[in-house]
Amino acid sequence: MAVISTRKRIWGWFFFDWASQPYHTVLLTFIFGPFFVSLASENFLAQGIETDDAKANAQAMWSFTLTIIGLMIGFGAPVLGALADSGGRRIPWIVAFSMMFMIGAGGLWFTSPDGSNLTLMLMVFALGFIGAEFALIFTNAQLPSLGVEEEIGQISGSGFSFGYAAGVLSLFLLLLIFVEQPNGKTLIGLEPLFGLLDADTREGARSSGPFVALWYMVFMIPYFLWVREAPGGGTGVKLGPALIRLWHSIKALPTKRSLFNYLGSSMLYRDALNGLYSFGGTFALLVLDFSVVQVGVFGIIAAIGASVFSFFGGRADKRFGPKPVIVVSILVLMGVCFLLVNLSRDTMFGITLAEGSAAPDIVFYICGVLIGGMGGILQSASRTLMVRHCDPVAPTESFGLYGLTGRATAFIAPFLIGVATSVTGSTQLGVSPLLVLFLLGLIMLRWVHPKGELAS
Repeated sequence: MAVISTRKRIWGWFFFDWASQPYHTVLLTFIFGPFFVSLASENFLAQGIETDDAKANAQAMWSFTLTIIGLMIGFGAPVLGALADSGGRRIPWIVAFSMMFMIGAGGLWFTSPDGSNLTLMLMVFALGFIGAEFALIFTNAQLPSLGVEEEIGQISGSGFSFGYAAGVLSLFLLLLIFVEQPNGKTLIGLEPLFGLLDADTREGARSSGPFVALWYMVFMIPYFLWVREAPGGGTGVKLGPALIRLWHSIKALPTKRSLFNYLGSSMLYRDALNGLYSFGGTFALLVLDFSVVQVGVFGIIAAIGASVFSFFGGRADKRFGPKPVIVVSILVLMGVCFLLVNLSRDTMFGITLAEGSAAPDIVFYICGVLIGGMGGILQSASRTLMVRHCDPVAPTESFGLYGLTGRATAFIAPFLIGVATSVTGSTQLGVSPLLVLFLLGLIMLRWVHPKGELAS
């Protein structure tokens, strides 16, 4: 068998980000998420519910679904990581979760345009999303093997940059050729997929699911060709020993001051970031009255920002280390949250705007660039800082714990958004809990050693 160079292995690893990113960019945030919320809102309106209440109920339905998904991912992640380390192989797990990814994404085609199967489609979406998140745990655990410590930050940032570039391209293709506007045409005035898709039954928006599944299937080929298991890996999965080791690792966490505080800090600020990602598109649709296509354009702008920022963020990570980069990113994102809470179609910070003012749109697009850009940097630098805290003997288990803290409380942001939205009846005020989560994460970060647990 020909020897695969380190450079090719790194590029193969990058292709996982390229292949999987559209699930988050296209389905979670900018196309299917807003499309689903619009269908749910129309469904509630048809039941005689007032407009504002219908929008709030739709956002609450989406948020509580993400709450359940977050719980499932969070409690499954560390167990899977421990199992993979005990078995010595990761690729079979990635194959299995890739199948879940593609089935979940492809199944979204069957979303009924009259909103009659919303619950079923939420279950299908959950299947694919869980597959994407579980596969990510195993690919993240491969990062330490791709370079020395000084190189990991730049590799991580470049991977995120490459992935967000895929988000831009996939959104661009969908908006130009597939997804219909309210007038039944795509962004450039075409019939959806050159007339092969029916705009009246929203086949353009529904096709985003199969598109993402096909994208993943094609672009995972370089990953599976160039990223191989280390020689001599075991093949057996030993559940008992894996769970015992995991339990000992969890019990030992309070004695590892830097790691304990980092997992707690990242748990909070990553939860807040996921909240921004999950509700940015629905905020535009419900508060600023964007169409699904306009949300998609907003998504392209945000994804371009993420790609560019992540590239330079990786270099900042290499020069200054991940911790200062994380702090700056959190502060900027807190400013974005404050802006969103005080933004509506007619007012900004309580000041009434002139009718038809473009100010809310301009401000929101700027927020999109910052959410995408600083969010990309935050995720990349967080992955680098986790590598510095990683157990070299069991990296997948370490990233499983990272996944646990990133997902075990991932229900908090959507739950708080759902509760705040339901209680206040305001979509803007619904995102206010994210400010608190970012702040708490920033406070805990002060006890995290920038070089990792062994240096603390």
